[in-house]
Amino acid sequence: MSYPFDPEIAAAVPMLPEVDLVDVAAARAGMAELIASMRGDFDDNGVSTRDESVPGPEGAPDVPVRIYTPDRVATNALVFDIHGGGFALGDLEVDHASNVELARDLGVVIVSVEYRLAPENPYPAGLEDCYAALEWSVKHADELGVDPEKVVLYGVSAGGGLAAALALLARDRGGPAVAFQFLAVPELDDRLESGSMRQFSDTPIWHRGAAELSWDYYLGGAGKRGGADVPVYAAPARATDLSGLPPAYVSVMEFDPLRDEGIAYAQGLLAAGVPAELHLFPGTFHGSGVIQHATVSRREAVERRAVLSRVLGVEAD
Repeated sequence: MSYPFDPEIAAAVPMLPEVDLVDVAAARAGMAELIASMRGDFDDNGVSTRDESVPGPEGAPDVPVRIYTPDRVATNALVFDIHGGGFALGDLEVDHASNVELARDLGVVIVSVEYRLAPENPYPAGLEDCYAALEWSVKHADELGVDPEKVVLYGVSAGGGLAAALALLARDRGGPAVAFQFLAVPELDDRLESGSMRQFSDTPIWHRGAAELSWDYYLGGAGKRGGADVPVYAAPARATDLSGLPPAYVSVMEFDPLRDEGIAYAQGLLAAGVPAELHLFPGTFHGSGVIQHATVSRREAVERRAVLSRVLGVEAD
């Protein structure tokens, strides 16, 4: 199918890698290679990082986290970062460059979590790892130099879905206070019944076939997605009570299978009385922000910083 992508983005599409989740090992290696190639001459000045292993869920391994502390601290809030990768790909390197930039530009401490991946570790492993790391971050707020009442959840794609689920879980368990949830192109709905999911079966980077495999892996095997017993903490789009959740920013891309579920979630939040901002970026597709020179990609990056600056109460450099 032909799509009317933004011209700057369309010109770069032939150079983009394919995401084939059939071979998970190859997909992980390909993602790592792409991230390494994009990093180039990376500037990490102005931010110190350290890796730690924090206590995991009961009976589970420790959870790796990476802590980013800027030389210039402008806020006592904490950004809790959850990487994307369709629940099956990724590690602490996925968001490393962007986390360094955010920490430096906004003067904010960031904790990034490396959760266990599917299919080897299906739901709820990844989410429970995130929850354990969030609890650790709040418990060690003084050590991190942050206010435990000012936690911002930040996630992209599957990370956005996990961030939404983490907000639900923290609310329902009476867990750590979450001040805001930043959900970029979130993966939220295992039912795969939306108009955009049905329509966009061959879009670059992410398409219906990848979404099907992603949910099969995350839910523990074929035949489970779309079933009546999928928990709301696995697929937040299934939640019927969104009241009491933290305010949110939700971004979606025009030609993304995940577009409509992101829109619906933002609408659900608003209907529940939760402040929510929704932005659709025209001419884009899932992951098109990797084409960094495109004007619409730069707009997305500027808006991300503007939203976080407002939430954190700081001015971006």
